Amino acid sequence: MPFQIVKQALPGLRRAPLVDLSPALSRIEAEEVIDLALALGNIDSPTGAEGAAAEYVFDWLTEQGLSPRRHALVADRFSVSAAIEGRGGGYGLILNGHLDTTLRPDAVWSAKDPLDRLYRGAWLEDDLIVGDGVVNDKGPVAACLVAAKAIHQSGIELPGDIIVTAVAGEIGREPVDEFEGTDYLSKDLGTRFMVTHGVVADFALVAEGTGFGIVWAEPGMSIFKVTVFSDGPRYYTPYLPDRGALADAPNAIVRAAAVIAAFEDWASGYQTRFREDRAGGRIVPKASVNAIRSGYPYEPTSAPQVASFYVDTYLPPAANPIDVREELRAVLRTAGVNGRVDLIVYRPGFEAVGVDRLVDTISRHHRARFGQDPAVVGPEVSSMWRDTNAFIELGIPAVSYAPRAASHASRKAIRAQDLVDAAHVYAAVAIDIASQRREPWAPLGSHLNALSDRADLTAGNSGTRVTQVTPA
Repeated sequence: MPFQIVKQALPGLRRAPLVDLSPALSRIEAEEVIDLALALGNIDSPTGAEGAAAEYVFDWLTEQGLSPRRHALVADRFSVSAAIEGRGGGYGLILNGHLDTTLRPDAVWSAKDPLDRLYRGAWLEDDLIVGDGVVNDKGPVAACLVAAKAIHQSGIELPGDIIVTAVAGEIGREPVDEFEGTDYLSKDLGTRFMVTHGVVADFALVAEGTGFGIVWAEPGMSIFKVTVFSDGPRYYTPYLPDRGALADAPNAIVRAAAVIAAFEDWASGYQTRFREDRAGGRIVPKASVNAIRSGYPYEPTSAPQVASFYVDTYLPPAANPIDVREELRAVLRTAGVNGRVDLIVYRPGFEAVGVDRLVDTISRHHRARFGQDPAVVGPEVSSMWRDTNAFIELGIPAVSYAPRAASHASRKAIRAQDLVDAAHVYAAVAIDIASQRREPWAPLGSHLNALSDRADLTAGNSGTRVTQVTPA
């Protein structure tokens, strides 16, 4: 499990100075965590319409005496941050979660009932908070917010900064075909935009459901458009020739069925070939056909000559999406169908380096709260793209750690007590990290050049840095 790996790699990892956590932890009230999770969960904020939820968080932070900032690539789709500034000399930590939810109310071609209360609201049911938006991700966001409030109002003075964030655009939505513009942006205007516009710390804890396991390796993602062409005329239905093999049909929709069958065989082998066991999590990169279009429903009298389907494909860290494109082209050849493959989205995946201090700190406070080591996560938890990748890409060591119901895939609910426990762990981890001494000019731990540039930066701080220039 993650803690055991870190303990073996870093047997002498320095513990934090003794800090009294009780002034902050005693201010965390279960009722406040639950009420805030319900309040956020009952604000409908699908990706593309996060504004109302962000306004609520901004106002809530203001009421608690913090000074929130807006980070907006698009005015009505902003992220929120609030910093508890340290006196200097300590590590900084970002607590991060997202406000957008998975399903738009008009998504009639994605869900049987997109207006189902499960997608649009939140409610208490025995010891559970039910609601897709609370599970992903407003419940953990509420835990982060209450943890930050407790630290701020406790008056604890720390060397490092603690920054709480609630972001837009974590859930995948991408411009494609005629669906262009900022309404279709997601990951480019959320966490990544926020970091590049001033929200930077030494570490980030992404509060996304892991079942209280710690994950710091996640795949990249790529989306491909596979277009199938018919070689025949655009037959009016009465003139269709006799049926033959699917791949030879004059109808591009029927030909696409042959290609999708070949794709399914390929996808099964792909996730087996590229399964990886890493210190930060097991990655099983899966691929799925999740959208298809061809013809016009108001004119279904002729066989279409064109059909496209859209493939969501996860990538092992460091994989080149061009190699996947080549394999998808081979799928077309295997099916014996004329077509083309276009890469329309690429986002790299990473395994964080320089994250050991954060993993150790979370592990210690998890054990203090639960009396056992962090959970061992299943590959489905560490095989998805999260904002952890955005932080790591920009050099900030990041992990995912948050509660998650065992029934997450089918039952969108979370134990209320789990959110309360999460708030306690988040507060303890933030205080602990921010109390640990940070070496001046220590590079961002996950930056590509962190190891090679560390000595140069330290030397530069002492006024003795020398830059080597190779003659032409």
